[in-house]
Amino acid sequence: MDNPNIIQTEYSELMQKSYIDYAMSVIVSRALPDVRDGLKPVQRRTLYDMYELGLRYDKPYRKSARIVGDTMGKYHPHGDSSIYDALVVMAQDFKKGMPLVDGHGNFGSIEGDGAAAMRYTEARLEKFTQEVYLSDLDKDVVDFGPNFDETEKEPIVLPVKVPNILINGAEGIAVGMATSIPPHNLGEVLDGVIAYMKNPDITNEQMMEYIPGPDFPTGGIIANQKDLLNIYENGTGKIKIRGKIELEKGKGNRDRLVITEIPYTMIGANIGKFLNDVYSLVESKKTNDIVDITNQSSKDGIRIVLDLKRGANVEALKNLLYKKTKLEDTFGVNMLAVANGRPETLSLVSIIKHHVDFQYEVATRKYKNLLSKALEKKEVQEGLIKACDVIDLIIEILRGSKNIKDAKACLVNGDVSKIKFKSEVSKIQAGELHFTEKQATAILEMRLYKLIGLELEALKKEYESTLADIATYEDILNHRASMAKVIIKQLNSYKKNFGKARKTEVANLKEAVVVEQKIKTKDVVFLMDRFGYAKTVDVSVYERNKEAADAENKTILTVKNTDKLCLFTEEGQMHLVKILDLPHGKFRDKGSPIDNFSNFDVKEEHIIFIDSILNLKDRKLLFVTRNSMAKVVEGSQFDVSKRTTASTKLADEDSILSISYYNETDTIVFRSKKEMFLRFNADSIPEKKKAAIGVRGMKLTDNDEIKEIYFIGAEDVENQEVEVRGKKIVLNRLHVANRDTKGVKK
Repeated sequence: MDNPNIIQTEYSELMQKSYIDYAMSVIVSRALPDVRDGLKPVQRRTLYDMYELGLRYDKPYRKSARIVGDTMGKYHPHGDSSIYDALVVMAQDFKKGMPLVDGHGNFGSIEGDGAAAMRYTEARLEKFTQEVYLSDLDKDVVDFGPNFDETEKEPIVLPVKVPNILINGAEGIAVGMATSIPPHNLGEVLDGVIAYMKNPDITNEQMMEYIPGPDFPTGGIIANQKDLLNIYENGTGKIKIRGKIELEKGKGNRDRLVITEIPYTMIGANIGKFLNDVYSLVESKKTNDIVDITNQSSKDGIRIVLDLKRGANVEALKNLLYKKTKLEDTFGVNMLAVANGRPETLSLVSIIKHHVDFQYEVATRKYKNLLSKALEKKEVQEGLIKACDVIDLIIEILRGSKNIKDAKACLVNGDVSKIKFKSEVSKIQAGELHFTEKQATAILEMRLYKLIGLELEALKKEYESTLADIATYEDILNHRASMAKVIIKQLNSYKKNFGKARKTEVANLKEAVVVEQKIKTKDVVFLMDRFGYAKTVDVSVYERNKEAADAENKTILTVKNTDKLCLFTEEGQMHLVKILDLPHGKFRDKGSPIDNFSNFDVKEEHIIFIDSILNLKDRKLLFVTRNSMAKVVEGSQFDVSKRTTASTKLADEDSILSISYYNETDTIVFRSKKEMFLRFNADSIPEKKKAAIGVRGMKLTDNDEIKEIYFIGAEDVENQEVEVRGKKIVLNRLHVANRDTKGVKK
């Protein structure tokens, strides 16, 4: 019998459904902010937990570890690091336009230093957060839902009264999508919201009169103002941000460039990278104008100082910094957020529309709640005022009652059956009483001091105030214009109390253009000693020191200074080195290790042949490996752009024995470790591509390999001799045999 609990399904369909469910969970419940409050779940839960813990701006700080632990235990079971990271970012004024958390202790720095461990730092809510993000949570303005284990309730969204998604921006990577929204200026955004409330048909272009562009907490300059309208209309695009450079006079009246503001994208490790990039520009001789660079940044702000030499071309240097370093960078905008429960790419006006709709919804719920409480208050106050007029009768009822139940029944329903009265008149009057339940309860709880004349007057004034409040609330709920007026008044107060001046300039700047300095081509001599230290010197310097240079150096080449060197290794790799990168100067300068200028690994590789690309171009190279594979390759094949490339293909456990220039009129002698000799014509080795493995030069027996190769020119008359076991062998007298034969034993 089939098991009724087994469900047969198509595996691919199940996987597809499961993955879509997972992706949506990540998108909605973790990575993307809600357009209404601009917060991700981890941020919302952390702020709500701080609110629940009572960490108000005017109360003492509490350990971050306590906040993190409480949030994780109650609302966010995803690990403490994600919660603490969110807490830290909400406290960093260099990342957030309006920090939401007041951090006490080391919460990291703009230069990329991490925050201290959560057990050391403390935090509480900012006044801005308390008043603007959390103030109406007690008025039933948002829905609450169960937490992960249904032991607590948490808000689905916070009643944030400003467009936080614009003010603080957002970054998040979900599944198949990502959001990147730049921060904006609070005052400008609130002006934009008010403009939309007055004119819901406002266009993005008109909105930009109020919100001209992002306002990054690090300042800087937006260089492509002309592209902002398109970005705000489509919700995507690229913003070019530049750091701000000021010209100062330094020691000796020399110019110095001071970077006082950096692009938002340079926050963290990119400041160090910028300094390294400037060092590289100096080392690679892209500029000779920078004498020194110091990072004088402190808690007071960014200050990176570049000391310049006399007569430096300041404008050209600025352009070079913008073009070749992160001082000009791109901020990719993708205004993606969760709207109505689904991810959506939004325009500037549509974000504000969603926010305003949410504000009307929050305000409606708030004033309905206030009206309900005011009506209850009115009912009680009316009962107390009425009770004061018949207070003697009420006292008689209370004295004649056996319990509160009987007294309450009399006050509410006029039931006098269980109460003793002093007179029949009182009994008749008591039977005519018709207080409500709430009024009766208030009367029974009323204290005697309320009967004092001044207290009665205060009660009547409170009643009049309650009637005025009810009229106000009903007007707000019945007339959208009245509600809009209240919201706008509130927004203006936020702008007055929390607004800040804009930090980021918005402009249309010309693209930075770098005119490469033309380098005069000349011959230089490349010198490399047996330790791999390399340099170049002028030809005249070499000629004056020729004897010492030849004795001290392993490789000596005359090359063009604008050329590149090709370093061929035994392992079949070729590394390129720009000759201009090599130190150039005096003969007695030590030079620098050749591996500093390429990907060459001095520990793993061994150089066996060096020459420049110009020298290689019109010639051919002969490759011979230890396993006797040989081929001829056109030198032009090594004119490549990659810094490292394979110079040949090698079989397993094979390596290159020799690379030399090829002459087809030569004869070649292969000598093996077992002292086998084979002489054959060089033109019998075919020409191949560099990626080919080649052909066999000499047949080898087991455990044998090529030890040496010798070249005998067609016009060589002098005998070439080698010694084998104390016996001299004349290579010129060896018989010329065919390639790919065993050779002769010597």
